Formats: sequence, structure tokens, C-alpha cells
Amino acid sequence: MLAKNVVYFADPDFNPLLRENDEEQREVCIPNISPQERKKRVRFAIQYFVFTLVVLVVFIALDVNPLWRLLLFFMFSAATTSYIQALDKT
Repeated sequence: MLAKNVVYFADPDFNPLLRENDEEQREVCIPNISPQERKKRVRFAIQYFVFTLVVLVVFIALDVNPLWRLLLFFMFSAATTSYIQALDKT
């Protein structure tokens, strides 16, 4: 007995012969923040990143216990999260 290889796709416009480059050209994510909000998030990310670097330099200069530097992780993550949100337009 031979089984037929039948595949059903939910999208009727699906073309399995499309190359990856063609698929990347289609818009996958609809932006849900305005360009002005993206600029604000990038500005916040840059300012917060610079502030965190300054605090890190001060901690190193004052020879503060390295465990206190772990708190800077949250500051760095806030800056990078804001920047990634602006890039992803979410």
C-alpha cells in the first residue's frame, strides 16, 4: 500500500516554492507604536545605558564590592529592553 503525501495549509496563498528571501520581504509585524514613541524609547535606552555606564565606572573607581555591581544588570536590561522594543516596533 502506498500512502499519498498530502499536506494541507491554512493559508490558501501559501506557495511552498517561495524562497526565504521572498518570505522575509513580506511585512510580518504590524507596528503598534508610533515613530515618535519609538524615538522616545531609543532616547530613553541611550540615556539609561550611559547613566548605567557612569554608575559602573564610579563603582569601579571607588572599589565597591563587586556584588553591588550585580544590581546594574537590571539597569542594563531596562535599557536594552527599551531599545529592542523600539527596533521591533512593539
